[in-house]
Amino acid sequence: MLKIINVSKSYKGKKAVNNISMEVKDGEIFGFIGHNGAGKTTTIKSIVGIHDFEEGEILINSYSIKKNPIECKKQIAYIPDNPDLYESLTGIGYLNFIADIFKVEKKLREEKIKCYSEKFEIDKALGDLISSYSHGMKQKLAIISALIHEPKILILDEPFVGLDPKAAYILKEIMKEFCKNGGCIFFSTHVLEVAEKICDKIAIIKDGRLEAYGSTEDVKGNKSLENIFMEMVENE
Repeated sequence: MLKIINVSKSYKGKKAVNNISMEVKDGEIFGFIGHNGAGKTTTIKSIVGIHDFEEGEILINSYSIKKNPIECKKQIAYIPDNPDLYESLTGIGYLNFIADIFKVEKKLREEKIKCYSEKFEIDKALGDLISSYSHGMKQKLAIISALIHEPKILILDEPFVGLDPKAAYILKEIMKEFCKNGGCIFFSTHVLEVAEKICDKIAIIKDGRLEAYGSTEDVKGNKSLENIFMEMVENE
């Protein structure tokens, strides 16, 4: 469970995130939508403990990201919109490095790496240096590294960027299965058709404030999510 309570974050005196509150329950996929500069990435970096915030609280399964950051980070996995991987490592070297950090035992890590690398069709490239990978391959490797320690919550910033249609489909299926098994997902996206199809809840942020928040059906009503988003963005 992820709970964001009256959170505000400022840059140079201007609130990039302004008093927002949201909740993602176990088993839910939560889509976070907004134009560039709306506050999506700032919110996400606050959730995962990269950014501090001046007001409010963020709880990861009842633990405060401010007061118990290590305990929180054990339970989450975060994929930024442009993952910075250690390009001097091989793919398998990087995955083992991440598994070592989270103390994943040998048998489990081998099972996870085999399963997901075959699904994303990069198993034959794991011995290659990451510097030789395409953007899409790096994104796939980042996704695998996020899943390897069996987190309870996935935090994803534009996870479909750089993925080909087949890989995007595989990721959507993994996301659904992850939540079916009791996890929850909070992700930002510009791909509104995907959000409309797979998300249980939606929030739309504009200029640091929530413009809409609730179940996907309640937010979009009898319109498409794209229409709702465009109306909000254009309604200055």
